[in-house]
Formats: sequence, C-alpha cells, structure tokens
Amino acid sequence: MSVYFVKKKGYRYDFTIKGQRYTEAWFKTKKEAVQAEAKRREEVNNPSPVLEEVSSLQSPTGMVFLTLIEERLDFIQEYKSQSYYKDNRYLFKRLAKIWGKLQVKEITSQMVQQYIMKRAKESHYAANYDLRLMKALFTLGVRRKAINENPAKEVPFLPVEQKVKYVPPVEDIDKVIAMADPETRDYLWTIRETMGRMSEINRLKWDDVDLNARSVTLYTRKKKGGSLTPRKVAMTQRLYEVLSDRFAYRDKTKPWVFWHTYRSKIEGRVIDGPYIDRKKFMKTLCKKAGVRYFRFHPLRHAGASIMDCNNVPLGAIQKILGHENRKTTEIYLHSIGDTEKSAIAVYERARQNSHTESHTDKKWVAAHTLQPTLN
Repeated sequence: MSVYFVKKKGYRYDFTIKGQRYTEAWFKTKKEAVQAEAKRREEVNNPSPVLEEVSSLQSPTGMVFLTLIEERLDFIQEYKSQSYYKDNRYLFKRLAKIWGKLQVKEITSQMVQQYIMKRAKESHYAANYDLRLMKALFTLGVRRKAINENPAKEVPFLPVEQKVKYVPPVEDIDKVIAMADPETRDYLWTIRETMGRMSEINRLKWDDVDLNARSVTLYTRKKKGGSLTPRKVAMTQRLYEVLSDRFAYRDKTKPWVFWHTYRSKIEGRVIDGPYIDRKKFMKTLCKKAGVRYFRFHPLRHAGASIMDCNNVPLGAIQKILGHENRKTTEIYLHSIGDTEKSAIAVYERARQNSHTESHTDKKWVAAHTLQPTLN
C-alpha cells in the first residue's frame, strides 16, 4: 500500500521505482496524499529533458539520512513507548542539523565517533545512550539496504562510573506519600504496591482491574518486538482499597484509572487522556517530606529488595517486575543476602581469632626473650 495513515500525524505516500524510494508526508486527507503521489509518479516516469540532463551529471542517489530518521520514528511511535519516542526524536533533531543533507551511505564511523566524543563532554551516560539509539537507527539502514555496514557498530561505549542506586527506605516513602494530595497519593500507592513502571500505570484502564480476583494486568513494551505484553500482578490489601474507592467514584465515560485534562499540541485543543509523564511533582513532595529526592523507579527497587530480604524466590520477583532476563532482576536486589552475611561473619571470627593468637604469641616471645643485664 503506497498511501497509509499514521496516527496523530496524517497521511503519507511511499513508493519505489527502479530501486529509488519516493515519499512525502504529512497530508491531512487521503485524497491529498493520493493526488500528490500521482503527480510525483508522473514526474518520475516522465522527467523533463532539463531534469534528465541534470540527473545524468549527478551520481546515483541512495537513501537520504532524513528519510531513515522518518522511518525509524514511524516504527518507534507504533511499537515503543512515548518516552522512548521522545528520546529518539530529541537525538534525531540534533543529528539532522549535522547530517541532514547527507545520504545514509555518506555517514562514517569516524563521524559517529566525533559526535559521541563531543557529547561525552556533557556526560558519558548521555553519550552512551545516544550511541545505543544510533546503533538501532543505522541497523534499520542496513535492513533497508541503504548501507552495507552499520557505522555506529564499531564505535565503543565510553567508560562510566558505576554507582550504587539509591533506594529510599520504607519510612521515607511513607513520608512522601503522606505529603501528596488524594489523587497523587492513589497514584503513588498504585506504583508502590504493583511495582509497576510509570508508563504501565499511566496506561492502566479499568478493564485491566479485576477487583473480584484482586489482580491488575499491566502492559509493557519492554519486550522484543515492541508489542504490548501483559502480566498479572496480585493486589495487596492496600491496593485493593485504593482501587475499590476510585472505582466507586470513577467517571464512567473515561476508561483510564488515572487521567487528566490537557491541551494537545498535536490536535490543537483541550482533551481528556492518560498521563505521559508525572515526574516533576516528586521533587516537591520529597522536599516537603524532608527526605532525599527520588523518583518513581526506585519504588520498584525498594519493593524487590523487601521481597528479597524475606526470601521470596528470584523467579517470582522477576515475574512481578516483568523482566525477561533474570540478570536484570538481580540488579534490583539491593539487600545483603544471608550468604553474604554468613561470609562476613566467618571473616570476622577468623580475623578475631587471628588477632588473639597473634597477641598471645607476642606475650610468649616477650616472656622468653633474654633481657640485657646491667654491669
């Protein structure tokens, strides 16, 4: 299909003739896109003599870098989270200013390396994240046969200082929740009791809440392929009380558990819809509570650590958190296990025994050493 619709953006035509791709976006109606495509096909199939002459003097063209960016963003918008889409769009705007007039095949590993080193002056973490997104972008170029090799593939990640992630204690979490207004308090309790990601709670609908079975179904895109993948999480008594109360007083015309009224830049009007990002209020709440600042994600770490301290099997924690990889779950466990505690206890006893023996030996040596006599 050469004309298709992309949600919240509009219609686009996209066709290929003799291996060359032609595309244009975004049209408000399908009719406009079809007419524009027909006109473009006519120009391509019947070029004017002047255009043919100019074309013969130019080297064969390949995929333009901006086209690759558009394709990647289209894919991300359909299959990935909105926050991931924003991150990519922000990076691509920066790259478009540098390489926007180039073809994909003209971008080299050295150019990628130069960008990463410049970005590294701001932050190694930011540079590595950009590099990860660029590797995915150029992988699409390889699949589209615009390039043979990924220019970002051989560019190494920069070294970073690994820090222990701050996990707020239970007391601090309680203080922060106590400072919140009722609406925000429900939101924080839902994240805390499900250990869900912010994006999962934002998209939570009443159809995903089963008060009879006392379970909620959370959907994530953090799986291979980008498809929304469900997992069920059992309700705690506290979560059951929060959701039961919200259900009783819900707006039956709204499908979401948490929603707000806002002005949409895309639609140019005020609409009702789910939240996308709610991180800003946490700084205010932490300040009011007089605790160290933390955001939503540490609540997942805190919950996982509590379960780990109480000998919950790693496999069960992995399912609740929605991790595909067991190693990812291990990152969330910040408690010191019994094995480590036992090992330290053995070390301490051995060190104390060694110290006692050493002290006894010194006394024996001192007692049996000949002292010099005075003449």
